[in-house]
Amino acid sequence: MRFSEEFLDELRFRNDIQSVISPYVALKPAGRTMVGLCPFHNEKTPSFTVYLENQSYYCFGCGAGGDCITFIKNAENLDYTEAVRYLAEKSGLALPVDSYDDTVSRLRHRIYEMNRAAARFYYVMLTGQNGEKAQNYVLKRGLSPETCKKFGIGFAPDQWDSLVRHLKNAGFSEDELVTASLARKAKNGGLIDVFRNRLMFPVIDLRGNVIAFSGRVFDDKDPNAPKYINSPETLVYKKSQVLYALNFAKNNNDKKLILCEGNMDVIALHQAGFTNAVAAMGTSFTPGHAKLLANYADEVLLAYDGDAAGQKAVNKVISILETTHIKTKVIKMVGGKDPDEIIRTHGKERMRDILNGAVNDTEFRLSQAEAGLDLTSPDGKVNYLNNAVAVLASLKNPMERDIYITKISSDLDVLKPAISEMVEKEIKQRKNRSERTIFTDIQKQITGHPNIAGTEKAFNAKTKRAEEALIRSVLQNPDFCKKLEPFIRPELFFSEIHKKLYFNIAQKIKNNQKLELTYFAGELTAAEMNVLSRLVNDKTLLSNTLQECMDCIAALNAEKGKTSSPNIVELDDEGFRELFKKASK
Repeated sequence: MRFSEEFLDELRFRNDIQSVISPYVALKPAGRTMVGLCPFHNEKTPSFTVYLENQSYYCFGCGAGGDCITFIKNAENLDYTEAVRYLAEKSGLALPVDSYDDTVSRLRHRIYEMNRAAARFYYVMLTGQNGEKAQNYVLKRGLSPETCKKFGIGFAPDQWDSLVRHLKNAGFSEDELVTASLARKAKNGGLIDVFRNRLMFPVIDLRGNVIAFSGRVFDDKDPNAPKYINSPETLVYKKSQVLYALNFAKNNNDKKLILCEGNMDVIALHQAGFTNAVAAMGTSFTPGHAKLLANYADEVLLAYDGDAAGQKAVNKVISILETTHIKTKVIKMVGGKDPDEIIRTHGKERMRDILNGAVNDTEFRLSQAEAGLDLTSPDGKVNYLNNAVAVLASLKNPMERDIYITKISSDLDVLKPAISEMVEKEIKQRKNRSERTIFTDIQKQITGHPNIAGTEKAFNAKTKRAEEALIRSVLQNPDFCKKLEPFIRPELFFSEIHKKLYFNIAQKIKNNQKLELTYFAGELTAAEMNVLSRLVNDKTLLSNTLQECMDCIAALNAEKGKTSSPNIVELDDEGFRELFKKASK
């Protein structure tokens, strides 16, 4: 959806880039810029840079870049029009009526409305006369009416189409219900409810929108029924970008969060006063969840089930969180398999003691390395050391690594240099494996195939520099564009992204349009905006001359086996006109 330059000017003026990004990233001054930990990838050293002069950002770690609209698109998982609308509403700016008619945006809004209506329906069903069985189950699980209201817990009746009938009466179409994944087609062609005879848990995003549901079985009517049914991904719901109850926990976390396996554990913890608990919804923990956690926590306590599956999941979460700045601790379940059971059986004070006794991730993995081994026997010591070395080699902090080596040396009565040598050997082997993987990936990116030399059109460093210099030159010197027009054709470029950027910029110059990033946000893909943001903020020195541009064109032509371009500076007016005619044929 296109918006006028006048509207985008006002939107840009009212939404300073620092104020837009600050709620998501802790920014610190760095000269004429601001820096922080990137919200779009996991990192421990800040590489995310905000440029106040041109109201843009760029991450030197993952390559994400753009303006305030692009940032909100990525941070809130919105399309372009929705991101503009978000910023407009935030700053009190009215959207142009004739601009906001995007079909996807309207459907997204309808899904929000349907989900909210469904959540209200389920809550009424739980508190009504027909919800007696669900009410008894809720009481059995120790959940108070206040907790049910806070989390919007409801009941899906044991009927084929109770929700379908309710929402159709509310004005929603059958196609909309299917798109929202609240209903599905039956064999007879009619619609039936996705959730039936289940306790319902609405999933609410950080802006208060109901975006999905989780339905839990609560009776033994069908012993083969899955314990949970979760909404699939929709226009408003992406599993890897949502943590259950983060809308509550983000306000009460003191930069600490408790990560659980399921929503019942989260609700039990909140009711007991631990209001910083969250959980991944209907999927295993992902890097996307880690990025989300990193925005709100410096420390995460892992409160997973104490069984083998739970401990396996803990190891996976630890490996993902290792790439972030987050400090990780692991809770040892004592007196129950999960937080919900411990609280119901032993009370919240026992749960508090367990939380306070959480061990860090290194101690947890070392305890796993020891599990089932007899450390009084030589074989037990050797096996434990082999397991422990893998843990110690993963530690990035040399001081921390030395402390644990010293402790193990003392505990096992094994010489410290011997353990240190084993750890250093493992670190070196890991580094070699990592370098080989990186080298192979680079080859794939450049040639499209591993271990194969670049083809004639391989995007090499020389062509990359030439194309980027052309783009930066016309951005800084728009008057160059008309003079270069006879010599630049689409086939000149090796990179499709560079080609699109150049001709998009050239068209804006021709139409006397502005060249700030905001005016490209609605026309470029995320990858294209990333590249443009990097080029806009590239401080590499340019001579800002036409001859430099012609040299770039000559270099690109040479790479394709063509003759080099003439020295444009040495041409008189007649020579330039003649050259223009030839180039235009």
